[in-house]
Amino acid sequence: MTLDGNINYIISGLERSGTSMLMQLIVNGGAPSSFDNETRPPDTNNPKGYYELEGGKIINKLMNGSFSITEYLGRFIKITAFGMKFLPHGNYKIIYSERNIEEILDSMEKMTKIEDNNRDETRLVFTKLNNMIKNLLVERKDCDVLFVNYNDIMSDPKNHIRAIHEFIGSPDMNLEKMIATVDTGLHRNKKA
Repeated sequence: MTLDGNINYIISGLERSGTSMLMQLIVNGGAPSSFDNETRPPDTNNPKGYYELEGGKIINKLMNGSFSITEYLGRFIKITAFGMKFLPHGNYKIIYSERNIEEILDSMEKMTKIEDNNRDETRLVFTKLNNMIKNLLVERKDCDVLFVNYNDIMSDPKNHIRAIHEFIGSPDMNLEKMIATVDTGLHRNKKA
């Protein structure tokens, strides 16, 4: 299948917000995508892979203007939230993932194996970053954005993934395979 070759397709969100899961369901649905699981292979934190380019070094390249995003027209790539601040002018279709902030912070602590003694401050920083990026994307005329919620997808995959499928706008994508991708057993650090 093919996507519109005049559009850059991006999966974004804070780290640990479900961006890798979204990339996985995009790939399983058959959409063209670019990633390199060799520089950052699957591990206990992301047993199905990270689906990143160059081990997530895109942000530095976006910051210094050396990332050629037009090479990825018509393909999905993953750029975490902070990198969206440096997105050059273009034509974008973005799926932006959100997740319960406490789950994100728990997941970060588990991943780094370091207890965050300044959790209130960290929560504030990440909440501000998330809100800033969301506002930035909504204000940009060159960005078409769908906001999704990891917690909602995990609790009701069928309806939320159908919305993603419709947003992408490619009838060739395999909706059933996308829905089957969701592994609720990987919803760790779950908050009520």
